[in-house]
Amino acid sequence: MTENKPVSFKSSLAVLVSLFFMWGFITSLNDILTPFLKGVFQLSHFEANLVQFAFFGAYFIGSLLYFISSVTIGDPIAKVGYKNGIITGLILSAAGCFLFYPSAQYESFGFFLGALACISFGLTILQIAANPYVALLGKPETASSRLNLAQGFNSIGHTLAPVIGGFLIFKYFLTSENPGANSVKVPYLIFGAAFLLLAVFIRFAHLPLFKGSEKIERKPEALKHRNLLFGIFAVFFYVGAEVSIGSNLIAFLKLPDIASLTEIDASKFVAFYWGGAMIGRFMGSVSLSEMKTKTKYLLMPCIAAVLFILIFAITKMEFAVVWYFLIFLAVNYLAFILGKSLPARTLTIFAFFVMALLLTGIFGTGKTAMWAVIGIGLFNSIMWSNIFTLAIDGLERFTSQGSSLLVMMIVGGAILPLIQGFVADLSGVHYSLFVPLFAYLYLIFYGINGYKKKTI
Repeated sequence: MTENKPVSFKSSLAVLVSLFFMWGFITSLNDILTPFLKGVFQLSHFEANLVQFAFFGAYFIGSLLYFISSVTIGDPIAKVGYKNGIITGLILSAAGCFLFYPSAQYESFGFFLGALACISFGLTILQIAANPYVALLGKPETASSRLNLAQGFNSIGHTLAPVIGGFLIFKYFLTSENPGANSVKVPYLIFGAAFLLLAVFIRFAHLPLFKGSEKIERKPEALKHRNLLFGIFAVFFYVGAEVSIGSNLIAFLKLPDIASLTEIDASKFVAFYWGGAMIGRFMGSVSLSEMKTKTKYLLMPCIAAVLFILIFAITKMEFAVVWYFLIFLAVNYLAFILGKSLPARTLTIFAFFVMALLLTGIFGTGKTAMWAVIGIGLFNSIMWSNIFTLAIDGLERFTSQGSSLLVMMIVGGAILPLIQGFVADLSGVHYSLFVPLFAYLYLIFYGINGYKKKTI
């Protein structure tokens, strides 16, 4: 259902991937902000993880307000359209970035948390609008493939942010003449301007004006779909686990029995964690597409090789240091083959591999434990896209409502890092990895049984 004849879906998808890139970039910067603000304000592990709590907690509040609106006055995006929703989200995120300047000026940790929440409110609207929008741009059978492709560009942003952000915040703008929190001022002004430019670009871009049903629904009917109900918790645990690992990765790499790295050096390895998600998502886009099987399995290692070289070039690290990552690439490729291009099966297999890697990180030491935890990014790669498409399958006119519920549960990224930070303060960073470990147990359940469609 469109208001006019849609333009090429391929060109529309190309426009939308810029959004996925930008929110991936700004989200991954939290992994740099967490140790940076920890040092500036002399915070504990628990207090430092309030960065993620504020950011992802705002996702919950924003999505909850959206859901309440959808069941009282009608679905907002069904009324205004996906395009206008996206523009609104971009403007809000830009405002949050600009608030970093006064936050640094007054050196207020609370002000920083408020600015992060504002960015997150904008990203909430973007997520609610853009994810189902991408799913609608083509056949339902290949929706997971398209979302993996878009998430691949999201992961490019995730990969670049630790390297660029680490350099700008920990080095370029951090000088003796510019102490304290001031080194975040200019970077976030630039990021805010980028969000505004995207909003202008989207405003004048020719995109199909998808809307919801002509009948505006005011009932929480989406919750009657079993696959969505269990999918809500799958999103909570997936996002919570991924963010927990990423947020505490620098602290993990600084441990004497792991790598004893400085923050600036550790940030380069964080790029491999998020870079692994990027590689896996592009491979997932191919694996879950309609290509011939032989073509898929020839193309996927080529994609992995090219993207590995890209990350290697961006981080400027020696090959002798990073070649271990290739082992995990090979295992990831094997996992895709075992998944047989089936979203639920692939999700289950990847969750099993992550649990094995986490156990290695918990009980191992040195390079083995270090690369096991970094390699988790490869297996996190397809989880969001697969969970999302499995959860909204069959929702039809309740898709936007279901999408708001799924985005609401990104709050897992607020809750699990706090719990992991508490455990890290109590018993050490190693054992804090038990927190995300339990999250992947639920993802195994969802991939085996929870995704199955049934109206409750």
